[in-house]
Parts: sequence; C-alpha cells; structure tokens
Amino acid sequence: MANPKEQAKKVDEETEEVVEETAEAVSEEVEQMSAEVEEQEQPARPLEEVLGQAEKAYAAFMDAQRQVASAYRTNEQQIARAYKRAEQQAEKSCSEAIKEAMQARDEAVTAAAKACDDTVSQAERAYKKTKDQMDKECAARIEEASKKREEALAQAWQLREETVDQAWNIYAKLSR
Repeated sequence: MANPKEQAKKVDEETEEVVEETAEAVSEEVEQMSAEVEEQEQPARPLEEVLGQAEKAYAAFMDAQRQVASAYRTNEQQIARAYKRAEQQAEKSCSEAIKEAMQARDEAVTAAAKACDDTVSQAERAYKKTKDQMDKECAARIEEASKKREEALAQAWQLREETVDQAWNIYAKLSR
C-alpha cells in the first residue's frame, strides 16, 4: 500500500493541476475579452456593453472560484479516503503482529512446558535408577556384612570350642 503522505502529495498535485487549468481558462477568457475590447477600439463605449463585459468577467471569476472550491473539496475527500485506507492497513498490520506475537508466545510456552515435563521425567528416571542401584548396593553390603558376621561367629565358635577343649584337656591332665 502506498504511503499516506505520498497519496496526499499526489492528491495535492492533482488539485494544483485543476486549479492551474481553471486559472488558465479564466486568464484566457479575460485575455479574449481584453482582445475583443481592444479590437473594437471605440473611443466611447456604451455603459451597457462595458457592464456586460464586466458581468461576464465576474461570472467567469465566480465559476473559476467554484471550480477551485470544488477541487479543494475533492482533494479533502481523497485525503480522507487515503487516511481511512492507511488507518485500516495500520489496524490490520497491528492485528496481524499481535496474532503472531501471541502465537509465538503460545509456542514458546508449549515448548517450555514440554521441556519441563521432559526434565522432570529424566529426573524421575535418574532418581529411580540411582535408588535401584543404591538398593542393590545396600543389599549387597548387608549380605556381605551378614556373611562376615557369620564367618566371625563361626571363627569365634571355633575358637571357643578349641579353648574349651584345651581347658578340658588341661583340667583332665591336672585331675589325673
């Protein structure tokens, strides 16, 4: 769409052309009347003839003035229409920009929500994996500790048995 200032300038140029054409037409008409007056070269003109020419010149002037006023009204109407078109285009552009901005925002929010969900899901998977691994390690340590306890108890029992046997052997030697 053309710039409203350019349209207004174009309308002003058209108005100037109409005004110039009207001024030229009036100027030509006045020149014709002046030429007619000079051609007649009568030393004394009747008053009615001079008044008639003056009325014609005045009528031509008034017609030119009406044409100029009409041209200005037309110019004003064209400028108003150009402004309305520019206003509608600006409103349309603004609405489209708002729509695009809202759409971009919605897409960004959706992407952020998806990223958040993905991150939470990854964190939950990492937590579960770590918990499972720690549960396995804990169970392995408990089992190892239980084995060591059993071994320690078995060794302690063995030592006790050996000590009791030695004690009975010593007692048996002494009691004899």
